[in-house]
Amino acid sequence: MARVSLNASIASPDSYSQNFGLNGAPDHGPITIQVLDRAMRILDVLACQQDPVALKDLAGATGLHASTTHRILSDLVAGRYVERVDSGLYRLGMRLLELGSLVKGRLNVRTAAIGPMRELHKQTGQTVNLSLRQGDEIVYIERSWSERSGMQVVRAIGGRAPLHLTSTGKLFLSEADPRYIRTYAMRTGLAGTTRNSITQVDQLERELALVRRHGYSRDNEELELGVRCIAAGVYDDTGTLLAGLSLSAPAERMRDDWIPILLGTASQISEALGYESKQ
Repeated sequence: MARVSLNASIASPDSYSQNFGLNGAPDHGPITIQVLDRAMRILDVLACQQDPVALKDLAGATGLHASTTHRILSDLVAGRYVERVDSGLYRLGMRLLELGSLVKGRLNVRTAAIGPMRELHKQTGQTVNLSLRQGDEIVYIERSWSERSGMQVVRAIGGRAPLHLTSTGKLFLSEADPRYIRTYAMRTGLAGTTRNSITQVDQLERELALVRRHGYSRDNEELELGVRCIAAGVYDDTGTLLAGLSLSAPAERMRDDWIPILLGTASQISEALGYESKQ
């Protein structure tokens, strides 16, 4: 494998600073943690090269001491953010590809969902949410609503909520086996926020059995009193559950005849992502 040297287009510290910003930092704003700044400088240099780069060339391009560069590279290799392909040669690692694929998938599902979400809101007049799973919580990434929805939006885009208290969260939990559910219950304590919250693992397991049976999930004022939700899954081309599409409405307004419309909209988004229904 060919070794890349400073004469083969690796930037000097000065040119790196000009290309990426002051002190070698990319133009994504100041980084206050020094080791992260240095790690990102190394990743940025590797990203500019098609061939693996030698340790001494990385040190020269970033302006870091060779021992410092080697220490940071060792941690990046351990985390699979950088791959060591030969003695002293490094390139970007597969973990970055995995993370990039996740980001791409999330961006794609949002793009595919915006139009159908607006149409669903138009048909029902209620708030429509698109949410993803992140650990033991869901994260709201898109919403379609208006003043006529009849309720104040409490959780903004980027807001989070526990899996077991939300209709979308129950979709994700319904795909897990009983052992995982009990582990989740022990880890989170199944903390509740209203008198309707599910706080017992047996109750949660019964609820998840209903989700599997019906193909959609409900939140019966379990997260917020006065608000009910129903959710359907959005799937990618591999059949993986990517997101939950949910309708939120004042408790007295929620209607079961919206469920087929919700399911159809979720299916439409899934098909746009390459999903083929088995039905």
